Amino acid sequence: MKKYVILLSICSLVFGCKNDTKNSGRLNVVTTTTMITDLVKTIGGDAIDVQGLMGSGVDPHLYKASEGDVTKLVNADVIFYNGLHLEGKLVEVFEKMGSSTKTPIALADEIDKTTLIGSDYFASSYDPHVWFDIDYFKQFTTKVTSVLSEKDPENAKFFKENEARFLTKLEELKTKVNTIIETLPKEKRILVTAHDAFNYFGKAYGFEVVGLQGLSTATEAGVQDVQNLAAFIIENDIKAIFVESSVPRRTIEALQAAVKSKNHNVEIGGTLYSDALGSKGTVEGTYLGMFEYNVKTIVNALK
Repeated sequence: MKKYVILLSICSLVFGCKNDTKNSGRLNVVTTTTMITDLVKTIGGDAIDVQGLMGSGVDPHLYKASEGDVTKLVNADVIFYNGLHLEGKLVEVFEKMGSSTKTPIALADEIDKTTLIGSDYFASSYDPHVWFDIDYFKQFTTKVTSVLSEKDPENAKFFKENEARFLTKLEELKTKVNTIIETLPKEKRILVTAHDAFNYFGKAYGFEVVGLQGLSTATEAGVQDVQNLAAFIIENDIKAIFVESSVPRRTIEALQAAVKSKNHNVEIGGTLYSDALGSKGTVEGTYLGMFEYNVKTIVNALK
């Protein structure tokens, strides 16, 4: 609580601060997660300046804003974030800014709440990992385009063209993903990961998804959780379980060890990108590349 008070005090101090950075003439946009950063850069291109707060491998559930982050947020022309309390530690900062002249934009607010997966782990009462449904990410795309066009009407045509190209690529991704998943028998579509980041993916593609830590990485798995999941893996003859790039590997290694202690074997099928994209410059460093990589990794390991 003390840290939040300090952070909000910083907010109060910098709200009146002038942006001393060189004005490029372009919109200054700040984003939170790597998925949103990639999307905004795709739509905005070289017509905007984008600063992403979170990098590869960063867990948004646990991320805490630094004083430098707060300054970036205050000096931004536009702020995009996921919402649904994914960025739990940043909520108070956003609420503070929401009462000022600028309101950070929660992209998940675009989604019909009746279609979301419920969750008792988040104050929003919904699972926030909505980017694993490509149709939801299309809605993110349309909202980003609309906001950028409103803020910078001179480049609206450019943003719209980028939106059209990206929506086409998202539709192509859906087709490709469906083709890959169809090669995996339905009875083998059980996905065990470090935490429940893949429920929307499971809903879209017919996977039963089981996470060791639940929906939020802020909740740690206990010994009984590990033992119960180990028994589930053995009972269902699951061939592989998966590490997540933004969650410590030891959680899945403990699960693997628990299975082996019962004279069974389960492989670690690879690392999935859940709450963050891969490193910049890699295929997994883009939303499109991450999604396809995850699907191939899952299907190849479970076959």
